[in-house]
Amino acid sequence: MSLLTPVQHGWAQGAAPPGSTRMDLAQHVTGIELGGADYAVVGVVMVIALAALAFGYVLIKEVLAAGQGTSSMKDIAKAVQEGASAYLNRQFRTLTIFAVAVFLVLFALPAENTGERIGRSIFFLFGAAFSAAIGYLGMWLSTRANVRVAAAARESAGGREKAMRVAFRTGGVVGMTTVGLGLFGAALVVLVYAGGAPRVLEGFGFGAALLAMFMRVGGGIFTKAADVGADLVGKVEQNIPEDDPRNAATIADNVGDNVGDCAGMAADLFESYAVTLVASLILGTAAFGAHGLLFPLIVPAIGVVTAVIGVYITKARAGESALTAINRSFYISAGISAVLCAAAAVIYLPSSFASLTGVSEEIRRTEGSPALIALVAVIIGILLAVVILKLTGYFTATEHRPVRDVGKSSLTGAATVILSGLSVGFESAVFTALIIGAAVYGAFLLSGSLAVALFAIALAGCGLLTTVGVIVAMDTFGPVSDNAQGIAEMSGDVEGEGAKVLTELDAVGNTTKAITKGIAIATAVLAATALFGSYTDAIGQALTGIAGGLAVDEYFVYAPDVLVGVVIGASVVFLFSGLAINAVSRAAGAVVYEVRRQFTTSPGIMDGSVRPEYGRVVDICTRDSLRELATPGLLAVLAPIAVGFGLGVGPLAGYLAGAIATGTLMAIFLANSGGAWDNSKKLVEDGHHGGKGSEAHSATVIGDTVGDPFKDTAGPAINPLLKVMNLVSVLIAPAVVALTVPDDVPRGISAGIAVAAVLVIVGAIVVSKRRSTAIAESPSEDKMVNGSA
Repeated sequence: MSLLTPVQHGWAQGAAPPGSTRMDLAQHVTGIELGGADYAVVGVVMVIALAALAFGYVLIKEVLAAGQGTSSMKDIAKAVQEGASAYLNRQFRTLTIFAVAVFLVLFALPAENTGERIGRSIFFLFGAAFSAAIGYLGMWLSTRANVRVAAAARESAGGREKAMRVAFRTGGVVGMTTVGLGLFGAALVVLVYAGGAPRVLEGFGFGAALLAMFMRVGGGIFTKAADVGADLVGKVEQNIPEDDPRNAATIADNVGDNVGDCAGMAADLFESYAVTLVASLILGTAAFGAHGLLFPLIVPAIGVVTAVIGVYITKARAGESALTAINRSFYISAGISAVLCAAAAVIYLPSSFASLTGVSEEIRRTEGSPALIALVAVIIGILLAVVILKLTGYFTATEHRPVRDVGKSSLTGAATVILSGLSVGFESAVFTALIIGAAVYGAFLLSGSLAVALFAIALAGCGLLTTVGVIVAMDTFGPVSDNAQGIAEMSGDVEGEGAKVLTELDAVGNTTKAITKGIAIATAVLAATALFGSYTDAIGQALTGIAGGLAVDEYFVYAPDVLVGVVIGASVVFLFSGLAINAVSRAAGAVVYEVRRQFTTSPGIMDGSVRPEYGRVVDICTRDSLRELATPGLLAVLAPIAVGFGLGVGPLAGYLAGAIATGTLMAIFLANSGGAWDNSKKLVEDGHHGGKGSEAHSATVIGDTVGDPFKDTAGPAINPLLKVMNLVSVLIAPAVVALTVPDDVPRGISAGIAVAAVLVIVGAIVVSKRRSTAIAESPSEDKMVNGSA
């Protein structure tokens, strides 16, 4: 192992000697061919992937076999199911046009050969379809499991254990589907394309990331617009409970939990899974040859086994909190993963680089053991997941001081709740980012070769992926439990001990959602960092045959154009977050006015003699969330194109670095501050500081409404944003090099592409900003605000 500094790593790679003015980034890797034993490994991986899908089907049958409770509970659940299905169907119809356009653009981009270009485009559709399928499954099953969880809680004997089991195994279905489809897709590409698989997988990962980003943004806007609108009118103005059936936004709120948290998070974690595999396979072929192409498939295959164990052993003991039981399952599955991955590394990988095939002579001369490097890297990733779980739980769980301090601040009003929650978010972002940075740097130090060090970082991401099955189960547990409590409260059919069970599970679900967001962010950073290395590799390959290469100082961060790229990358994260939060503000404003209108024009709603028009609020959230998708999507795709073709290869590298660094801090800050506000509200509702209906409760409701778009819209959407921008950069790298590096190519072409991208971004933002956040109560007022009816 080596403890070389980053600069020493660069020279150890043979990029350029000290004092050189030019740098050739090309990876001279011989062609990789797979033998019969290699194809057997891929076959076993595919069988494991299919077994994961089969296990998910078994869990579906178990969940659907549970009872559904009273007719009133079934009616409410059916309304939520219909609203969620209608929204996702409309969203997918909208995104189909976008997917076809991207497919055609990908087909036009250069590739090593026609087969890879066709495969990259086709598997882009596979990645997008898998991401959409997982999101839809998460929504479909959670909208059917929520009523079953509520019904289970009503049972006098074993209701708590059964309700928890149904909720967690619902998440287990989504988790097994996530790992099954992700692993199957990657293994299929390797089986068909062998050494050319990494380039084809760029399309697979891009499709998964792009759809996940749209589902995250759209679902996040929907769920938080309904949630904020319901809270501001119901809790604050009308002083009625959160899920009171008299509130016209309650059905939309429950729909939003499913299309945002279940569908969006499932798609998000799937794309993290797929993109990490993509980066690992790209970097693995350069570092470990054929072994590097297959070992990243073996590690998540082990994760399938441990996910099955984790789902089945999750059971709360007598007198034990549900959170303790879930955390214990996570720790056990993570420990098993570490042991099995260590064994796989020792058995499958050689003990010296000299025995690797399909790598450069420089890699062959590298010191150290591939098996040991891979073993340590994977364990770093697994340990990172464990540490993030503990740290995020500390900053967002009700039993720890940060949330209790936020809850106590409610005694002095909403302003101090906001301030204390912001403080928690900022502080937690620093600690979490430092831990993620330590994991990345620890993996980086495992080898003196830059190519091997980057692969080690990717393997750390693969190690974290071994826990994804349980992580998805933990995340889906949250909205299912939340919806179950909502159905119980709206129906009025769950009382006494059953209501207490659902309240406990809902509070636990808030914490598990926050924890999984933290782990998802860590996965995103590892994947983005590995993709950063893939970008360098793509640039290197594109430079092959171009005289002179690139000057060393064109990549130095103190080069003014590279520093400008860093600033632009950081700025895009802020702009993306602002657009997402502003979209929630606009949509929530419309919901507030609609719910107020119904209370005003139909007085019978408050005494229960008139049924609210739930469908109108669902329509408002659907319309506004789909309308807001275009701007952040165009920003994510076109900003790297504008920087790459406008400023060049080095500034685009700086752009990615700035986006990764700022995105890490911003995502953690938004997720944890929102989680702290949410659970501080739960703390007051449990009877602290005056309980429900008190001024302290109103203060925490305000904090929670501010935190809603933080933790469930902007924060989570940054994860796929980072991957989308990195993958776009990897995909356009050959074209950027071809149009900006050679001296004999006119700069007008690249400048025209950059200007066109900038104009589209500016136009989309201008259109978005014309939609005022001050939603008017009447068409005449709206005309005064916006300048048009």
